[in-house]
Amino acid sequence: MSESAAQALWQNFLGPSPEWYKKVIVAFLLINPILLFTIDAFATGWVLIGEFIFTLALALRCYPLQPGGLLAIEAVVLGMTNPHTVFHETAANFEVILLLMFMVAGIYFMKELLLFVFTRILLRIRSKVLLSLLFSLVAAVLSAFLDALTVTAVLISVGVGFYAVYHKVASGKGVHHDDHDHGDDDAVHDNHKEDLERFRAFLRSLLMHGAVGTALGGVCTLVGEPQNLLIASVADWDFIRFLSIMAPVTMPVLACGLITCVLLELSGKFGYGATLPDNVRLVLEEFQTKADEGRNSRTVARLVVQASVALLLVVGLAMHWAAVGLIGLMVIVLLTAFNGVVEEHQLGHAFEEALPFTALLVVFFAIVAVIHDQHLFTPVIEAVLAMDASIRPAMFFVANGVLSMISDNVFVATVYINEVKAALDAGSISRAEFDQLAVAINTGTNLPSVATPNGQAAFLFLLTSALAPLIRLSYGRMVIMALPYTLVLGGVGLAAVVAFI
Repeated sequence: MSESAAQALWQNFLGPSPEWYKKVIVAFLLINPILLFTIDAFATGWVLIGEFIFTLALALRCYPLQPGGLLAIEAVVLGMTNPHTVFHETAANFEVILLLMFMVAGIYFMKELLLFVFTRILLRIRSKVLLSLLFSLVAAVLSAFLDALTVTAVLISVGVGFYAVYHKVASGKGVHHDDHDHGDDDAVHDNHKEDLERFRAFLRSLLMHGAVGTALGGVCTLVGEPQNLLIASVADWDFIRFLSIMAPVTMPVLACGLITCVLLELSGKFGYGATLPDNVRLVLEEFQTKADEGRNSRTVARLVVQASVALLLVVGLAMHWAAVGLIGLMVIVLLTAFNGVVEEHQLGHAFEEALPFTALLVVFFAIVAVIHDQHLFTPVIEAVLAMDASIRPAMFFVANGVLSMISDNVFVATVYINEVKAALDAGSISRAEFDQLAVAINTGTNLPSVATPNGQAAFLFLLTSALAPLIRLSYGRMVIMALPYTLVLGGVGLAAVVAFI
């Protein structure tokens, strides 16, 4: 290969990512086989996890699908896992993939209704503390009965809508100007730049409160998170039994989480406390006024259809008519059919947000397959199971929490609950202790995992969404903003497990 061809290949590799970033990824790909053949697969597996977390942490430099995908392909080629295990991990999470493919697209076709409703909420509630508490509480309630990723998709859609409205005006265009790239700040007028930065901080704080709210509510019920349903199935708990047995831990955590939301806004620490700039409020008020004035019978009919389908969606999810993704497909069909969206190119935009993340999630499952095949968590599991029964629930909570921060919490819950069930079947533990450990596993995988975006699917979805780079929400910033919540949720959850379980 000629020098110019090699240079062109290097320039194309990972596109406009920084040179140092490209060199780091190449170094990862070169060092992994060396570690594998000079040390062992176990150590290399943990290094691979660290490398993958690195790609997530720098998601704003390069979307993690490409560098993470290269690491996953290399792991398969080196024999650290195999395509069969990757497929098994993917198939085990097929409902999540269906959800991302269809439900997120369904929410896209509701954006007109969402902007209509949330603009009024944003403009009428002037207290940032009350607004933040409302976002967190509503996200918690919805996540307890619906799905955290669906709720996050709503939050992302609302955030993009608000940002796009103001960015158009800040760039010298009207609020209803269609041809505008709200990811490009070059056209933003100097007198709007400070307000734009404050608006970004305002949206970041609201979205993080909402994202944490999905964890606060998701841990409470059998349907709140995928691992909850798995644990309830193994433990043979119905909805009421699950709710009641978790309540001694989940209710104190919920209360303390909401108090933390208020204190963060009052203190302005950890990136919170930013208020809606007056100029932005004026723009949003103008947008609402013009939208109301320009509303005709067809736009009203669209809003009615969207509201009706939204109600049907809530009922369908609460009653569990079908897998969440299939209900999402129903939403797409109804909204597009009754609102006249019938051309293929119109439909395609709805899938742009979720499909890259869906692909990234499958890459993530490949890394989980390495964890499974190389038994990376086995020493931790065996160490906890060998501990005295009196401290075992607390240690299960801690171990599940730590592992869920770096891995898929569904996978961690699966491994632990199966080990505990095997111990019960073997007569090593009593049914009462099994119930205690099951509570510790569920709360451990749900609460401390808010520490990192890879610990919660909803957080990872937010980090890799189109909104994150717009509001400058990086991996590091998410970790910092989640830190007080991590300490409160983890600390109160551990204390409740020790005191009540």
